[in-house]
Formats: sequence, structure tokens, C-alpha cells
Amino acid sequence: MLALGIVFFSESLKNGFWSKFYKIVPGLFVAYMLPAVLTTSGLIAPEWETISDDKKIIKHGTDLYYMASRYLLPAALVLMTLSIDLKAVFNLGWKALVMFFTGTIGIIIGGPIAILLIATFSPETVGGIGVDAVWRGLSTLAGSWIGGGANQTAMLEIYQYNPKSYGAMVFVDIVVANIWMAIILIGIGKRNRINKWLKADTSSIEELKEKVSSFSESVKRNPSLTDIMIIAALAFGAVSIAHLSSDYLAPYFDTLVSGIESPTTRNIFTFLGSKFFWMISIATLIAIALSYTKAKNYEGAGASKFGSVFIYILVATIGMKMDLSLIFDNAGLILIGIVWMTIHALLLIGVAKLIKAPYFFLAVGSQANVGGAASAPIVASAFHPSLATVGVLLAVFGYAVGTIAAIGCTILMQIAAGG
Repeated sequence: MLALGIVFFSESLKNGFWSKFYKIVPGLFVAYMLPAVLTTSGLIAPEWETISDDKKIIKHGTDLYYMASRYLLPAALVLMTLSIDLKAVFNLGWKALVMFFTGTIGIIIGGPIAILLIATFSPETVGGIGVDAVWRGLSTLAGSWIGGGANQTAMLEIYQYNPKSYGAMVFVDIVVANIWMAIILIGIGKRNRINKWLKADTSSIEELKEKVSSFSESVKRNPSLTDIMIIAALAFGAVSIAHLSSDYLAPYFDTLVSGIESPTTRNIFTFLGSKFFWMISIATLIAIALSYTKAKNYEGAGASKFGSVFIYILVATIGMKMDLSLIFDNAGLILIGIVWMTIHALLLIGVAKLIKAPYFFLAVGSQANVGGAASAPIVASAFHPSLATVGVLLAVFGYAVGTIAAIGCTILMQIAAGG
């Protein structure tokens, strides 16, 4: 919170060095990188060890990211969706879906192309046999970068990669996805210039932002303590219902899916057994339902601003997971990841230029694949709080197509690796 306070205070200064700095670097990016620098310096740590009096090593870990992603993220989605105009969201049109599926195709073809390119000068990096074959490990990245954690676990189950080496793949996932997210956040600060280069029509996005802003202005008031308590009740009441429901729905669907005879079909629907999937989906559905009631008037008391506070805390906890010094320990695998993500990015840029899609669709379409429901709303809300729902809706698509698309990617990677 101190790091976030420093970012917001320095960003509010209108003269001198900081005003010039934030014209180049978005505040959201600094809010993300400052905790990463603190982790790299060793001042804070996501995991650490202590030695007890009887000389035993005790492992510790912070639950901050878990708390932010499981409680503050769904609360933020509720508060940011309260004033949504769902019809206006659907009016954003077909370009949002085209950019999402372009991102998916970029991941599918990016993996095998990365293997072929790296194999030309470092075949051992993409080699390995049996359960140690690198393409098996990369299949888990494909699952994560198209869908999310549930799809990643499904791919590990399908292709039986060596669990001892799996940690390195998780690290590559975090590092490469976070580097790409950082680039996207920098792009948000330059979106007008990018949209001009793309010759993009941003009228539907501006219309949605305008609708929400004018509604917010019409119900604006100085929030009383009662307003703030009711906003908290709406947010965390919805979170509690989402958690309670996911505790029943996830095991039910897990049992249902595990009963499917065909292994391929079974693994395609693994995401239905994920509590996180149900929690995010139910919280969003509750918020959409509330947007048709008088609860939407709490936007005037600052509902989306409280949601933004939660989103920034989540951003800081994601940054905390990054130890920048470890990047050099897995240089070969990270290089594969970077080449892979570059292909994903180039395809998105090419298609955006071709169909004149705004940078918003490129950024959110990519994050709905690569980052999933945890980071797509962050990127979407950086454009405007009212757009967070678009990120969630696309991320849910990612969960649905994640495993089957990742299987397609893995088949191509296996061929490319000569496995």
C-alpha cells in the first residue's frame, strides 16, 4: 500500500520530473514493477525460510496474491460492473472477438514456431525424451496462455510432464506473461498514437465510456458512511455468494466431468471443475443482475473507485511474485517463451492493422488469453473502469476453449520437436 501511495502521489504532481515521467510510463506499470523491484532486492519475499530453535528449516509464504485474486478481484468486478450498460458492451461489435481468437491462434502457432527457431542453434533447449521432453512441459504453457490455471493443470495431466521439472515451466509462465503484460501497460499510455497508426475506429468504446461517465455524473454525491458500508456489503456479499456457490458447483462438475469416458473430451471440460472459474463467473453475473436495479446508483458514491483500489492492490501482488534476478537462471526456456509471445504479439498487431481494431481490443484480447480472468480486467479497467466486464467476458471464453486449443498447439509442438 505504501508503494501504491508513492505511485499515486508522484503521479498527481503536475510539474517537474514526475509529470514528464508519467507521460512516458503509465502509473499502472510502476504500481506493477515497484513491488517486483522490492522482491528482487530481498526487502520483501513471496516465500522465505526461517530456522527454528531445534534447527529445523520452516518454509513460509505470503497469501497476499491469493487474497487479492480470490476476494478483492471479484469484489472489484462487482463494483466496476454495477453501472455497466450491457447492451453498449455488446455494441462493441465483432472486432473484440476477432482479436481474442487472433490471440488464441497466435499462441497455437507460436509454440511450434518457437521450437523450430530455437532448435536451429540450441537443439538441447527443446530436446528431452519421455516425460522429460520439453514439448510436454511447454504444453502446460499453452494451457495457461490460452485459458488459465485449470487448463494448465489439465495439460500436465494429459501429457504427463515430469513434475520435478514443472516448477521451471511455471516460472517461465510467470516471467514471460508478466513481461508481456508490462509492455501492454506501457502501450496503454500511448494508446492514442497507436490507434492513429492502426487507423482504428474507437467510437463504440468512447460511446460506452461516455454513457457510464454521464450516468456517474448524474448520480454523483458525496458518499456518506452508510453509502460506503452498503458498497462494501454489495461487493463482499456478492463475493461470499460466489465463493459459496463455487464450493458446490466446482466439485459437482468435477465429478460429472471425471465420469466422461473419452479422455480428450474429459480434459476439454476440466475448467468446469475450477473454483476460480465459477467464482469469477458468478460474481460477474451477480454484478450484471445488480446493474438492472437501483444498486447501480452507488456508482455516484464512488463504487468503481473502490473497485479500482482493489484492482491496484491485485496488480501490486502480481508484481510481488516477480524476482527479476531469476530470469537468467532459466534463460533457454525463457527465450522460447519470449519468441512464442513475440509471434502472438506480431499476429495481433497484423490483424489489428488489417481490420482497424482499436488498441483496447488488442490489449484485452491478448490478456484474456495469456493472463486470464486475473489480469484481463486489470488491463481493460486501465482504459476505463466500465470496461472491466469486457475483460472478464473474454477471459471466460479463454477458459472454455483453453484445453482443446492447447491440445492442438501441443500436437504441432510435438511434430516440431520431432517427438
